[in-house]
Amino acid sequence: MAAVGVDGSTAAETVSASALEPGAATTGNVKHLVLFLHEAVLVQYVDTLKLAVPSLIYTLQNNLQYVAISNLPAATFQVTYQLKILTTALFSVLMLNRSLSRLQWVSLLLLFTGVAIVQAQQAGGGGPRPLDQNPGAGLAAVVASCLSSGFAGVYFEKILKGSSGSVWLRNLQLGLFGTALGLVGLWWAEGTAVARRGFFFGYTPAVWGVVLNQAFGGLLVAVVVKYADNILKGFATSLSIVLSTVASIRLFGFHLDPLFALGAGLVIGAVYLYSLPRGAIKAIASPSTSASGPCIHQQPPGQPPPPPQLSSRGDHITEPFLPKSVLVK
Repeated sequence: MAAVGVDGSTAAETVSASALEPGAATTGNVKHLVLFLHEAVLVQYVDTLKLAVPSLIYTLQNNLQYVAISNLPAATFQVTYQLKILTTALFSVLMLNRSLSRLQWVSLLLLFTGVAIVQAQQAGGGGPRPLDQNPGAGLAAVVASCLSSGFAGVYFEKILKGSSGSVWLRNLQLGLFGTALGLVGLWWAEGTAVARRGFFFGYTPAVWGVVLNQAFGGLLVAVVVKYADNILKGFATSLSIVLSTVASIRLFGFHLDPLFALGAGLVIGAVYLYSLPRGAIKAIASPSTSASGPCIHQQPPGQPPPPPQLSSRGDHITEPFLPKSVLVK
């Protein structure tokens, strides 16, 4: 059991606070950090074991993504993978008792419709594709990845809101479990080849590029969470779909037809609508006031303007779901 101080704080929290205190010696910081990690990860092992579930799911999800992208065009994968918004919303309602507005439910319906149109176009043989691709297996991998992403994200959010541990501590615990599970999976599937050829065999510049991109993308999530809001994240998602489509056309000869454009457009619009803050949703849903009547927000002459409302960025009302771990993208 963790030691508790007279003020109710655990030894890990006390050590963490002193380790982060400005002006503390560098050696002291390292010592305090080690003590903090020992207390938070090993002594409070029950708390650490709770992260094994989302870590296992995230590891499985990352491997499913590679299966999906190997069997689907990049643009189709990018559009279909937005189903994670739908699964995350459903798990949020079921596990966190979160309520969604009517506009958000409509956006989820549009999202599902757009993905269905894109998959119908893919099943209809929209353009040439490599012979080794299996669209059915790719779709199954994407759906499984979206389901695992939604459950793990909501489960991780529930753990964060139900404990005093910081996000960075939780990400460290996720990273420890993820690394261990990944190594076990590597040994199980390719243990003989790794022992014969070495761990880094096959790490071409392209592979290193993917590794660095994944790491950078994971850190970028933290920046987006801290400085951006849902509208900007919606635009970023829309831009990623557009860029993936353009790159697929240029690099892989992807055929863009009206059916795919319609489905992708519905998905982009759904992502934008779902990302709107509650205030904007109410403004869209409420009927416009009559031109002859006074505006209820009109400021009388000579009166000072009302104080600006605080931004709700980062609060759980405007955040439809907590993004995935910083360390596990």
